[in-house]
Amino acid sequence: MLHYRAFNVSVFWTLGLLYLGSVVHATESSLACPDWPTCFGTMMPEMTGGVFWEHLHRLVAGGLVLLFGLSTWLAKTATQDRPWIFRACLAGLGLLIVQSIFGGLTVIYRLPDLISTTHLGLAFIFLALVTVLASATGPLKTFERHLGETADRITILASAGAALIFLQSLIGGLVRHMDAGMACPDAPLCLGELVPPLVNSTITLHFTHRLIGIVAALLIIGLSIWILRVSAPKPLRLLGLLAAALVVTQVIIGFVSVLTSLAVIPVSLHTLIAAGLLATLVRLATLARLSPKSMSSTSELRAG
Repeated sequence: MLHYRAFNVSVFWTLGLLYLGSVVHATESSLACPDWPTCFGTMMPEMTGGVFWEHLHRLVAGGLVLLFGLSTWLAKTATQDRPWIFRACLAGLGLLIVQSIFGGLTVIYRLPDLISTTHLGLAFIFLALVTVLASATGPLKTFERHLGETADRITILASAGAALIFLQSLIGGLVRHMDAGMACPDAPLCLGELVPPLVNSTITLHFTHRLIGIVAALLIIGLSIWILRVSAPKPLRLLGLLAAALVVTQVIIGFVSVLTSLAVIPVSLHTLIAAGLLATLVRLATLARLSPKSMSSTSELRAG
């Protein structure tokens, strides 16, 4: 089970890396190292000021490549009966390489909006992939109950929630990089209205980010309530409750970020919670997808 543990460490490592990346931007340290892949021409710069955050982010990113490479090597022999896992690992390594290149491009081209947002999007895609691997290679002995169609519905709804969080995070990345974070300086209203005058791209982008967040929150909370009502296995119920708690916290932190004029801690936590929510929903969808389905529904199991 070493590969399973390595995948789980990779998930949390990626979450930490995303948090660090958000701190780098929030502290305006993104160009503290003006060159890439070195920092002021060396791999060991003086770790002070913005250089500390920027170079630490790079070092942690390098550590993730090594860690996931080890995970891939461990999984190659341990999962020979499921070749898709090794192929997914190779795809993950490819993602990390492309992600590193985009990280370099953000520095070389001085933080262009689309490249910086793509850099964030690739990180979220990798997080989803490694979460699938961690979920698929773990023990499934707690799933004695056959969920049937219920499992399929959980998979679909959790995947839809994850897709919404991914979309919202991409738009959030654009909000951040286009300096639209304070386009609506009040919360929960925007410029004192439920629907503000969409007179420019920054207000439109900021309001769209909020709107998708509300839709995602309603879907995820509804999913959590429904999972409890159908008496899904305990691991799925706990993941549903965690997703609901995270999405409520995410909305609150989003408003706090605005009300504190984008203070470093709430803004960075906003990114971290979004990533944690994505990972939770992907794990929920994956575990439901892998659960036994020999009966058509939970109710049939109870009747039996």
